Amino acid sequence: MWSSLSEWFWQERLWLPPNNSWAALEDRDGLVYAHPRDMLAALPLALALVVMRFVFERFVGMPLSRLLGVRNHARRLVKPNATLEKYFVTEGWKPKEPQMALLAAQCGLTLQQTQRWFRRRRNQDRPCLTKKFCEASWRFAFYLCSFFGGLSILYHESWLWTPAMCWDSYPNQPLKPALYYWYLLELSFYVSLLITLPFDVKRKDFKEQVAHHFVTIILIMFSYSANLLRIGSLVLLLHDASDYLLEAGKMFNYTHRRKVCDALFIIFSLVFFYTRLVLFPTQILYTTYYESIAEWSPFFGYYFFNVLLMVLQLLHVFWSCLILRMLYSFLKKGRMEKDVRSDVEESDSSEGEAVQEHVPLKNGAAHRAGAAPTDGPRSRLAGRLANGHTPAT
Repeated sequence: MWSSLSEWFWQERLWLPPNNSWAALEDRDGLVYAHPRDMLAALPLALALVVMRFVFERFVGMPLSRLLGVRNHARRLVKPNATLEKYFVTEGWKPKEPQMALLAAQCGLTLQQTQRWFRRRRNQDRPCLTKKFCEASWRFAFYLCSFFGGLSILYHESWLWTPAMCWDSYPNQPLKPALYYWYLLELSFYVSLLITLPFDVKRKDFKEQVAHHFVTIILIMFSYSANLLRIGSLVLLLHDASDYLLEAGKMFNYTHRRKVCDALFIIFSLVFFYTRLVLFPTQILYTTYYESIAEWSPFFGYYFFNVLLMVLQLLHVFWSCLILRMLYSFLKKGRMEKDVRSDVEESDSSEGEAVQEHVPLKNGAAHRAGAAPTDGPRSRLAGRLANGHTPAT
């Protein structure tokens, strides 16, 4: 059964252009070709990268953060409250105001005290600046080495400067050792990112990041198996070109060096727009869509590869919109605001909330200093909720 499934999956008509076979890509006469089984080495290497990352963060990232003056915000621990903790864990970390009033009445707290408890409890689950810095420093180190290492490998290759050369004699293109090791390292790194997802800092584009990692892993594995290493190496290089600048900007942001952070973000934005919105569609997508089938008709691998590249391009457009929002804020206010993807830490007094302590609840309704009279409709609604009544629908 396994043999039949493997034979069906590796059909030549699915993976290779017409009139080509796997037999022609067997090693011979001192020439080595890419084989799908080579990618199995990425699994142990990914685990090694995970170990290397924790060692790097412990012995490089942490001391570097202290040296550069990264300071974690002082956080006040919440007082143990079984009712509020149960709601936080099971129902949600940000209840609406009517539900907040009901919880306040159940616990004998004011509405402001209950809101403050939830703010402090949310802050407890947010990663500290040191953790963010260590994570950014590890990614910066990898992307920097990967980009310049890949550039040194491809610099003397004709297809780096003329993407149409990616299809010269395809698929009969021997594998170069340096390209293999770089490809294997990139695949292992993205697999390691999936392994550490539960422990990494979660941002608002978490789902898009997961989709990007999966698409990248599938692209690397497919392009290697189908001997599309030339065009695949260009895709990797274009992505690494801006990633290390982003991570460097994050590091300086966590150290509160605003001018350096702003300058790096501007440079990152320009490189990102040029590589992802100009070079990627005009050079990569164009050559894979048009020039790749100049000598043979389309096949399944052609469509599959182009669909994955289009998914990447859609993600590029999504992130470009976020970057444009930040650039607009920068031009409007003269300095870089927070990352729109990040979940920022809350202060004890939220925006628009009075700093003064509320008076105790009366009949389950919270009375605010300077608020509307207690006989108003909103106050009556809070009172009904606190006394166990539900509003009519």
